[in-house]
Amino acid sequence: MNFHVSAQDAAHRGPLFVVINAGSGRHDAAAEQEIMAGVFSEAGREFEFLQIEEPGQIHTLARSAVRQAKARGGVVVAAGGDGTINAVASAVLGSGCPFGVLPQGTFNYFGRVHAIPQDTEAAARALLGASISSVQVGKVNERLFLVNASVGLYPQLLEDREAWKQQFGRSRIVALASGIATLLQTHRQLQLQIESAGQMAALRTPTLFVGNNHLQLTRVGIAEKDANAVAHGQLAAIVVRPIGTLALLGLLLRGLLGRLGEAENVHSFSFRRLTVTPRGRRRVKVATDGEIHWMETPLVFELASEVLLLLVPAAADRAEVA
Repeated sequence: MNFHVSAQDAAHRGPLFVVINAGSGRHDAAAEQEIMAGVFSEAGREFEFLQIEEPGQIHTLARSAVRQAKARGGVVVAAGGDGTINAVASAVLGSGCPFGVLPQGTFNYFGRVHAIPQDTEAAARALLGASISSVQVGKVNERLFLVNASVGLYPQLLEDREAWKQQFGRSRIVALASGIATLLQTHRQLQLQIESAGQMAALRTPTLFVGNNHLQLTRVGIAEKDANAVAHGQLAAIVVRPIGTLALLGLLLRGLLGRLGEAENVHSFSFRRLTVTPRGRRRVKVATDGEIHWMETPLVFELASEVLLLLVPAAADRAEVA
């Protein structure tokens, strides 16, 4: 049987193995799970929930979902924020299993860029009538990213944001306030040697950001040619030239207004493979889809050779990209 025919058959009729994160976003996990179960039961679709109670469980549960989906001709579904979706996608990539998403996080860039509804009931109904679309995946040193990866100041922003969320709750206002607080601190500049397509350059920057999500890049105002590149087999990099605290706060405001690309101290470019070597550092913190990891250098940002077989809604079920 043709590989994609088999996957499409699983997508439309196979059992759903839903890896659900009880801690994602501001949702009541039990209530959200009940909504999903009601939609799937009403449609006569077989399903099973694999609930993440502790962060350390996610990779084990994701691998279990993939094993069951492969054995029974089913679909692996991630119900959570971008970090949860990333972890489950890492297990799914290359397995041949269709991959579904039920967004439950705060920002949900991955779900939104693919027109997946943000409402749980609507997303569950859309999943049942969805079709497979091949979606590109980014990697940095073999770690997957669907939305973005970064080094320097941006990972620090994410770490501080998580600490604020633990104290004040999950919301966009809390995320903005924590970002301002982080930018008011003193930051070290990175000395980077970068190489792409045979061209080398040295640069000094507080942060290097690599995007794999057209919606996020467009929202902050990155050059249209670079934002569009991620929809056509490339990744997009953003580099900030060395600047002071007030200028960084200005960039934050520009990003919120969708005008980051207009700043003279911001440079963006697209690529397929980028090697980054920080001077004097064997290991650096790298953020991938909101999760922080220590990685050995050099860092290699590139497209994965495999694609995700993502279930995207039918035209009637697509949410407006907003």
